[in-house]
Amino acid sequence: MNSASEKYEPHWVAGFMSGTSLDAVDAALILTDGEQVLEFGPTAERKYLPEERAVLQRATDAARAWNWTGPQPETIFTEAREVVTHTHLATWERLLEGWAGPMPRLAGVHGQTVLHRAPKGAQLGATLQLIDGPALQAALGVTLAYDFRTDDVAAGGQGAPLAPAYHAALLERLGDEAACVLNLGGVANITARMSDGALVAFDTGPANGPIDEWVEGHGLGTHDVGGRLAAAGRVHEGLLDQLMDHDWFDQPPPKSLDRYDFNASMVRGLSVEDGAATLTEFTARAVAAGLFQLPEYPARMIACGGGRHNPVLMEALRRAAGCDVHAAETVGWRGDSIEAEAFAFLAARTARGLPISWPSTTGVPAPMRGGKLIS
Repeated sequence: MNSASEKYEPHWVAGFMSGTSLDAVDAALILTDGEQVLEFGPTAERKYLPEERAVLQRATDAARAWNWTGPQPETIFTEAREVVTHTHLATWERLLEGWAGPMPRLAGVHGQTVLHRAPKGAQLGATLQLIDGPALQAALGVTLAYDFRTDDVAAGGQGAPLAPAYHAALLERLGDEAACVLNLGGVANITARMSDGALVAFDTGPANGPIDEWVEGHGLGTHDVGGRLAAAGRVHEGLLDQLMDHDWFDQPPPKSLDRYDFNASMVRGLSVEDGAATLTEFTARAVAAGLFQLPEYPARMIACGGGRHNPVLMEALRRAAGCDVHAAETVGWRGDSIEAEAFAFLAARTARGLPISWPSTTGVPAPMRGGKLIS
């Protein structure tokens, strides 16, 4: 393994991500040395089948009921690991179909988060991602980096977000202005680069998770397609004021959330349309509240993740944020693949022994290496 001080030739690295929305495995190839991104390769997506998604949802529900108390629900966790592992292998095969470039020698995989607890006072946080790393490595046949969050949490960090290292590399390609990357997954998180180059990153609040849960709970699909339900509803301003009074918004960054810390029960009793509208507006105002916690307000915000496909949410963000808000594609990024690319980038950093988290991104006491390598 190369040390951080040695010259390190860039090479093609694969990255994988399966988010808390439980919709798909995303994969991407990038050419990187773990410090810069030189080229972008192919991407692939493998949607979860309904029965696979059901297994992952059962594992998530079992993890929440367990909550690190008593014996782990190993049977459903094992079943979920098998789903995650075989779907990642299928995505890898799609990724390399027709790829004529050099074969990647390294891959980074996040696994499926089923439970996350932020540190509180003297209590360390805890986080659980399901993946059978050795089985996946054997199937892929390349060196695999995984389990990126555990060391950060054990050292007193939040364990999230981890994409800021990659976001910073992307922002470097755009210039020197104060700017912010917003990831709209199950939870929303931001990486803000100050004009002096300093990074600040944290979860701002909910994103797609509660909206998806609300829509699915009404038997209307897995998400609010095109924001149509939200567009047909009215925001419940009184309830929204109560939601924004949550003590989460008073906590200073860095900070992190579990997907279910904010959930669809927040709007119980509203019509399906009004509930969707209120949850969508809440996401936008929570992001705006996060921006006001930054030491320097960004000139622009670049949105990635599935939420950028929701025009009602994007318009709400533009109103609430008070800065330019763009979808990732407007600056030449691949908005559906950024998290997969991020774990390829983190794999390269792990292989070099470079830090993947910092005091200003996860609250860890010092710049922190992370990830396990197996080959």
